Amino acid sequence: MRYISLLTIISIIIFTTTNCKKPDNTSNLNDLNNTLGFGVLSKINGIWNGSLTSTTALGSYPEWIVDFRPLSENQISAKNELDSLNDIHLSFFIAKYKDEYRVCFRNGGSFAGNTRVSYFLADSVYETSTESYYRFSEIIKGKNRAYTELIFRSDSFYMKSYTNIYNTLAAPALHMSWSAKKQDITSSQTTTALFDFPKKTLTKDFTSSFDGITEAIFYNSTTDPYAESAQPYLGKTTINYTYASGFTPSSSKKVFLLITTQPLISGFSINTSNMKYRSRYVILSATDQNFDFNYMHPGTYYIYALYDADGNNYFSSGDWTSTTNTTFTLGALATQTATTQINFTIP
Repeated sequence: MRYISLLTIISIIIFTTTNCKKPDNTSNLNDLNNTLGFGVLSKINGIWNGSLTSTTALGSYPEWIVDFRPLSENQISAKNELDSLNDIHLSFFIAKYKDEYRVCFRNGGSFAGNTRVSYFLADSVYETSTESYYRFSEIIKGKNRAYTELIFRSDSFYMKSYTNIYNTLAAPALHMSWSAKKQDITSSQTTTALFDFPKKTLTKDFTSSFDGITEAIFYNSTTDPYAESAQPYLGKTTINYTYASGFTPSSSKKVFLLITTQPLISGFSINTSNMKYRSRYVILSATDQNFDFNYMHPGTYYIYALYDADGNNYFSSGDWTSTTNTTFTLGALATQTATTQINFTIP
């Protein structure tokens, strides 16, 4: 496994340094038809899963699942929660800034309960029939402040983010890296067809959005030029779960609320092949029995609750789980509620 990871890292370095230093497609950007980075909108569409390495206090994870779907004809997004204090909302859309059209990368969320939203614009693009590279740099200070690189090859996706840590470093250092594989594209087909996604139309005009500030990074929603609450199409679902008679939780244990786009339960067995359809999840205290999934893509879902008795973050013998394929359908800009019950001990 380490050998494979090393080869992956070497291939990324070679591809980045040999092919992507001097893109030849940054001219005539005052024409919407020449929007820089437009190709990333279709390439990132789908459910992705892979290991994430982070230098932050949140640490690293063997799996990070991200469900990217269109929310308009010119924008795609994904929302993820870790727990009640940490979440992230990633979106890519077409923006106008300084009379140029570029794809914008909005990276925002709550970290330890504190809001932070950053805006990046595509400034380096390299695309061939087999691989694509996109770099997004902080809008005002550029890559000296922060930047993110995306690399696509076939069904593989690599993301690396760099920051100078609140301007304390002379040059940006690695913030996180994610190596993922595409799990599913069918879940986003409805909205892709609905919006005829993607189109070269303008999402957001940032002509004066960053006037008078030193960097395109915001720490509250009141000054954010494109707040989550302004995002179109997305809804909210409140998930509740209960414990059946005889199941008494310990407050020291965790419960996973897991949302999928295809059912996981067949009788009293888990259909592990459908784990690729995981869309959203959150980790809660075993006594915290509800959670709001905000800015959620409309569609039909299945909800499951897992009491993680052994603390290994996975379905395993001795854990408690719900055994019904509880389903719900969320509409555009709608709110929904669903409830499931933990009622079975995994043998």
